[in-house]
Order: sequence, then structure tokens, then C-alpha cells
Amino acid sequence: MAQNDFSKGKASQNILSMALPMTLAQLINILYNIVDRVYLGRLEGVGRLAITGLGLCLPVISVLIGFANLCGMGGGPLCSIHRGRGENEEAENVMGNSFTLLLLFGGILTVGGLLFRRPILYLFGASDATFPYADDYLSIYLCGTLFVMIGLGMNPFINAQGFGRTGMMTVALGAVVNLVLDPIFIFLFHMGVRGAALATVISQGCSAVWVLRFLTGPRAILHLRREAMVLRWERVKRILALGSSGFVMALTNSLVQILCNATLQQTGGDLYVGVMTVINSVREVITMPVSGITNGCQPVLGYNYGAGLHKRFREGICFTTAVTMAYSIGVWALVMAIPHLLIHIFNSEEELLLAGVPAFRVYFSAFFCMAFQFIGQSVFVGLNRSKSAVFFSLLRKAFIVAPLTILLPMLGWGVDGVFWAEPISNVVGGLACFITMIATVYFPLGRRPDEA
Repeated sequence: MAQNDFSKGKASQNILSMALPMTLAQLINILYNIVDRVYLGRLEGVGRLAITGLGLCLPVISVLIGFANLCGMGGGPLCSIHRGRGENEEAENVMGNSFTLLLLFGGILTVGGLLFRRPILYLFGASDATFPYADDYLSIYLCGTLFVMIGLGMNPFINAQGFGRTGMMTVALGAVVNLVLDPIFIFLFHMGVRGAALATVISQGCSAVWVLRFLTGPRAILHLRREAMVLRWERVKRILALGSSGFVMALTNSLVQILCNATLQQTGGDLYVGVMTVINSVREVITMPVSGITNGCQPVLGYNYGAGLHKRFREGICFTTAVTMAYSIGVWALVMAIPHLLIHIFNSEEELLLAGVPAFRVYFSAFFCMAFQFIGQSVFVGLNRSKSAVFFSLLRKAFIVAPLTILLPMLGWGVDGVFWAEPISNVVGGLACFITMIATVYFPLGRRPDEA
């Protein structure tokens, strides 16, 4: 199928054909949790406690997403590389092994999460006032873990085949179902937090069914076959090694969320845990286009790298960098100008606004530098350089944000220290990742002739 051959046409057009639907898909995807937070923040009398309780569940959700990324972001780029080499059978074997891993991880995480959710939530910063809301949400959400694994983990295999619009429909379907069911369950049936979780689980189930129907249907280039699901250790190692970048990013995000919530609970109480929940919600929205663009470039970069088309690979890096940086600078200026309006979307309590506006301006002060991290990571993953991808995932979150989150409040910065850790890591970690990618990938490939 010519439209799925990334060696034809302009590299920028190939990337846009993937990135635009993937970006829209990413933006739609955040509606799963963002809509929940908007509705719960409006619950009369308990809105701030409900949204704070939901925020305490985010580290657990990040872990689930991390395991989905471990297989999806590991297997998807490998599929693109094998497709570029004309090795479609091995590409299908990679997809089948990834599916089996997702089922195994999903089962283990469901049982473990349900058994230990109470100590986990208190460890993550819950108080006696917020625990009931967090427990109500998480106990239902965990029952849909397999849906999360399949929907998120297998969708990259649709995108890897060049079907960006179909991949977009995976999350669009779930988001629409969630939008419809949320107000019905939360307000009409008076289920509150439990209604939000139930709506999310049902919507994720719809996405999972959509993915499986496509990958086993006639339109797919690569098909999910039973014989390809038998695990082979060498293949599993390659999937997990490449996916470890996305996995580490999700786990370190979870670690940082835990440290932030726990530290803010000690230094500022439930109010500042609520502020961080709103900040995380806005961050998810504004980083999704960056994530969509950089994820969209990975199938194109992987295909052309596998085909030995180094000039097109470099063109793809240049185009992705230009678009991503232009967007990041624009949205940074917007967030710095209207933080109060963004907070109003979730909750209008005066106390939350007074604490939230200065925290917003500190946290997002160097947001545009985060784009450097996304660009560098996507290139390393596209080239199957898992060690570099993992190192820079750890550098920004585990080696910079996490220690600063603990140290700065101890040095007298108080709650502000928690919020300052993020912009410092954006500058140091983001630039380190991008400069290393330019020095070790972009320039060296420029000295190699195309192999095809």
C-alpha cells in the first residue's frame, strides 16, 4: 500500500500524516481523566476533596500506562523497522509477543493493585479526608486494567502500519463514550467518584474491542495471529529493551507524583495536593500535542532508518524539532498569561485560586525546554537505542526532579520548592538529551550515504 510506504514523498508530509491524527488522538485520550476531574471538581460541597482524591490515583494510573508503553512503545517501533526491511512476518511476531506480555502484565497488576490499594494510597499522600474518594475511584478503575493494556498497548501497532486515523479512532471512541457516561453516572445516578471510574472502565473497554477488531480484520497489513503470540525470549528482550524508555518515563512520573503529593501533604496539606492535581491535569493537556508529534515521527524515522535512508531520517528530525519548539513556546506564553482561567475549569474556590496561580507560574516557567526531552527521546526510540532513551528518562525525573522535590523544601523553599523542581529539570535534562541526540545521531548519520 503506497500510502503506508514512508520512503516515498516528503519526510515532513509522512510525519504530518501520522502526527496529526496521533496528536488529535492524544488530546482526545486525556479526556478520560480530565473530564472526570472537571465533573468531580464541581460536586457540591466536596469538589476539592474529590478532585484531590482522584489526583492521588494518578501515580497508580501512570504505572499502568507504563506497562502498556513497555510493550506498545517497544513493539511498535520494532514493527516499523522490520516493515522498512520488508520483514513482515517478524513484525507480526513482535506484535503477537507484545500482546501476550500485555495480558500477563494486566492480570498481575489487577490482582496486586486491588490487594494493596489502601497502603498504596496512604503512602502516596492520602489523608483520612481524601482516602474514601481515592479508594472509590481506584477500586473500580483497576478492574479495567486489561482494557487499558490492550487499548494503549496495541494501538501503536495500528500506527506502525501507517493507519494514523484508525489509531486516532481508538481513543476517540473511548473518549466519546466517557463523555456521554460521565454525567449520567456521576450526577443522574448519584454515583460520584465511583460513577467517574465506571464510565472510564467502560470507555476503555470499547477502545480495546476496537483495536482487536482492526488488528484481526482484513484492512490491517500486519495481523494479530495466535501462532505469533507464543513468547520467544530473544524477541521479548528486544521489545522490553526498546519499550523500557516509555516504561521508565511512566514510572519516574509516578515516582515524582508520589513525592510531590507526599511532600505537599506535609508542607501545605490537602489544598496543595489539590493544586498539584490541577497542574498535572493542565500539563497533560498541553504536552499531548508535543507527545503526538514526537510519537508520530517514530514510525517514519524507524522505517527510513531500517531502509537505510539517512537523509530522509535527518529531514524528519529537523521538521519534528521545528514544529515541536514552535508549539511549545506558544503554549508556554499562554499558560503563563492566564493561569487563573485554567484553574477555573476545574474548581472555582478562592482558596485554590490564591494558592494555584503562583504555583502555576513557577511550575511552567521553563515548559518550552521540555520539548527537547521529547524530541531526543523519540529519536533514540526510533533508532532502537534503548540504553540512551532509558538514561535520559531517568536523568530528568529520577536524578533531578525527585531529589529536588525533597531537598528544596528542606532548604527553606517550602511548597515553592516542590514546584521549582520541574522547571529546573526541564532545562537541565531536556538540553542534555537533545544535545546528545544531535551529537551522537544527527551529525554521524549525515556523514553516511543512503543505503537504498
